[in-house]
Amino acid sequence: GFISRTGTPETLGYFILHEGPLGVFNGTLKEIDYDDLRDSGKIVQSTQGGWIGITDKYWLAALVPDQKQSVETRFVHSATNDNEKDQKYQVDYRGPGLTVTPGMNAEVESHFFAGAKEVKLLDAYADYEFAGYPLGLKDPELRRLKVQRLDLAIDFGWYFFLTKPFFYALAYFHELLGNFGLAILLLTVLVKILFFPLANKSYRAMSKMKILQPEMVKIKERFKDDKTRINQEMMELYKREKANPAAGCAPMIIQIPVFFSLYKVLFVSIEMRHAPFYGWIHDLSARDPTSIFNLFGLIPFTPPDFLLLGAWPLIMGISMFLQMRLNPQPADPIQAKIFMFMPIMFTILLAPFPAGLVIYWAWNNVLSMAQQWVIMKRSGALPSKKKKTTSPSKSKART
Repeated sequence: GFISRTGTPETLGYFILHEGPLGVFNGTLKEIDYDDLRDSGKIVQSTQGGWIGITDKYWLAALVPDQKQSVETRFVHSATNDNEKDQKYQVDYRGPGLTVTPGMNAEVESHFFAGAKEVKLLDAYADYEFAGYPLGLKDPELRRLKVQRLDLAIDFGWYFFLTKPFFYALAYFHELLGNFGLAILLLTVLVKILFFPLANKSYRAMSKMKILQPEMVKIKERFKDDKTRINQEMMELYKREKANPAAGCAPMIIQIPVFFSLYKVLFVSIEMRHAPFYGWIHDLSARDPTSIFNLFGLIPFTPPDFLLLGAWPLIMGISMFLQMRLNPQPADPIQAKIFMFMPIMFTILLAPFPAGLVIYWAWNNVLSMAQQWVIMKRSGALPSKKKKTTSPSKSKART
């Protein structure tokens, strides 16, 4: 059997996912770009078991040979001219020769998959377990095939050990709550609880830095003409008070793998496609469709894509600004200006990102802000409201 595709499709992976020929050979995934196949003309790979096919973002067509049989697979490109519409890509495989004598019966088993790359469906064909439990549907016919890592057709990336558990968690919460947006909010809360000890330590360090800020200002004013002395006095102050100025970076560092994992899940999972939230968000995998430049639809004007600055990115930017107000201000005026413009930069930067990701970031900012405020309140880092006292007037008694 073979699978062929005529015409070079437009790939939209942005280096985030693979689209094109691929296969699993002896348990290892191999992805081939359309350009590489055009350059080489033909790629041959031998394997026992596995599968070969052609994929795009959400759909897969794959050939599955007998998993106990050794076969020779081929990826072939052919064309009569340089027109992209006339390029032909084909994947096929050949099994070992079989001699059938008169009166003899022979049977060769082969399967073909064509459909959506649903995680639950592809896991049903898998021959592996996750955390000791078999994955997928409890269908004996599907489990009988034991296709080598058909689940790898979904490009969860090299950090799949984070992205795939994230997807399983979101899918589980979706079954409980009935909404992927609520599932993202709940997952964010659980991640905050998981990293609470580290974040708690970081926020305490930031609170101490805010308490020390008046002393730091005095040092800068006292030695304003000697930068070396300022650095020495600052280091001495940190050492004496056991303060760590770098500890406040931990919450941001924690967010990075969570951010990219959630982005990957939203981008590659067909389950997230057209998954609605509440209000104007009808697709968590697409950007916020509103824009402040037409007053969120009140003005009959459709802004171009670069002016689509939606409500959720603005909410995220405001939450980020409020959170940064709780942080100690940098001593360097240049750094202070950079920090002041960071919420604006992130608002513009995240505007084209999936709405589900922006909602996560805004909700995470709110939770972080609440946690940080409580810690700073307990440590005395927040300015206390001074009560106005009135001194009693002295009355002069006449004698």
